[in-house]
Amino acid sequence: MSEKSDKKAYPLRINAAVLAAMQSWADDELRSLNAQIEYVLREALRRNGRLPRAAARPDEEEGA
Repeated sequence: MSEKSDKKAYPLRINAAVLAAMQSWADDELRSLNAQIEYVLREALRRNGRLPRAAARPDEEEGA
C-alpha cells in the first residue's frame, strides 16, 4: 500500500485526440484512464532503461 502514498498529483495538458485514444485503450484493458497513462509511461521508461526493474511494474506482476 505504500505505492499509493508515493503517488503525486500532476496536472497534464494533453491533445484531445490523444486523450480519447488513451481512454479507449484504457477501456479495452479494463483500467482507469489514470492507470493506463501511468502504465504507458512506466513501460516506455522501462524499455528505454530509464526506470529500475524493481519499479517497472510494482502493481502488475502477472506478466513478469
